[in-house]
Amino acid sequence: MAKRKQWVIAPRAGRLAVADEREKQAIVATCETFIRDVLKPRFLPEIRPTEWNYVIDIRGSWAAGRYRFIQRYRSGMEHNRGEEFDAAFARIDRVGPDQFDIYWMRHTGKWWRLYAGKTLIEALRILETDGILHPV
Repeated sequence: MAKRKQWVIAPRAGRLAVADEREKQAIVATCETFIRDVLKPRFLPEIRPTEWNYVIDIRGSWAAGRYRFIQRYRSGMEHNRGEEFDAAFARIDRVGPDQFDIYWMRHTGKWWRLYAGKTLIEALRILETDGILHPV
């Protein structure tokens, strides 16, 4: 006997909470300090050109209540030497006052939530210690 199809209500992804300009600037400043003091010294102490794609910078970007952590690559391949591109590796979504969800960029190009409801300090500590969230 064939199964009968049925419509069901799927839960919606949580909406991002809107941060005022002062809070946004505080989040961005804290994340930029984290990149400068933790990520760059640990994961990009020097730029090492190769014949393939290689990392030249780690930076961040705020958009629509999310802060993405991004690696900047430069190509060393003969056919496109010097071309650059960005690849995000982690992001934090502001879901409430000092509440953030932490996402990891999968190899499939989809964001995957790993942690929910963390403070900004907790989120940055997780980014520092959880190897899956580290830049490649």
